[in-house]
Amino acid sequence: MKNSLETKLGMFVILAVFAAWAIIETLGSADFFRPGYHVGALFDSAQDLKVGDRVKMAGVEIGRVESITLTNSKVNVLMKLHTEAVVKTDSQAVIKFTGLMGQNFVAVSFGSANGSRLTDGNYLETGEQPDLSAIMTKLDNAAAGIQNITKVFSGDKIDNILGPLTDFFKQNSAPITATIANVKNISSQIAAGQGTVGRLINEDALYVTALATVSNLQDTATSAKEALASAKLVINNVSAGQGTIGKLITDETLYHATTASMTNLNGILLKINQGQGTVGKLVNDQEFYKNAKVSLQKLDKAADGLEDQGPLSVIGIIAGQFGL
Repeated sequence: MKNSLETKLGMFVILAVFAAWAIIETLGSADFFRPGYHVGALFDSAQDLKVGDRVKMAGVEIGRVESITLTNSKVNVLMKLHTEAVVKTDSQAVIKFTGLMGQNFVAVSFGSANGSRLTDGNYLETGEQPDLSAIMTKLDNAAAGIQNITKVFSGDKIDNILGPLTDFFKQNSAPITATIANVKNISSQIAAGQGTVGRLINEDALYVTALATVSNLQDTATSAKEALASAKLVINNVSAGQGTIGKLITDETLYHATTASMTNLNGILLKINQGQGTVGKLVNDQEFYKNAKVSLQKLDKAADGLEDQGPLSVIGIIAGQFGL
């Protein structure tokens, strides 16, 4: 009897321990006794995430969710990660679900190879997954829309839509048949190369003309390119001082000679303006002007007297004027 009671008590204790372990595992409190470090993540929506849900990396559990609170219009999710779990500073956390009826979990990406390890108290970058409820709502709306479409095109409504169209074809069957025959005849003529469109499609004249035009344009472009090359060569030669134009542009001898000539001309004009020399006196001396005027008056008077004299008289007058 004693052994039977002890056996039952031992079995009860084992079952109680097993049940306690199952409850702790289900509630996610087993990690409470496991060493680790804490990180956080801020989400726009928790999407039915609960305390105790798993934190996974590439499908492998690396921790559990410890708390979910609201902070500054964000959902602050605090997670306890295993000590051996290596999470990088550029890793990203996303709330995902295992299926339509599955449990939500936090998926953490690996991050880059050059990223540093996340330490206790740091926060992860986050990404937002489409909400399952919103997806189901959209699917429900889409199904309702499809159902409405099927209702519109069902039964007598299809007959109401297609009936007038069927009557139209029945009433105009002869013109429609003639139109189709004409289209067929036109397409046959085009295929045979008849008419303007048929010739454009079947004959090579337009192609040959276009090819010749393109060839001429290519030749013109080549000639223009050669002309530009020649002009560039001439400009380079002029810049280098070669040829007559190059020497005129680059040789300073002509510049100095021109400068000297302009200086001399300026000096001559200055002397003429000052009345120096023969030309200066002719330009500036008033006596020369008066004498020239008197001489012209005498010459005019003598010419008037010659009109009434004979040749001998004219010779005598001229001699008298000049003192001969």
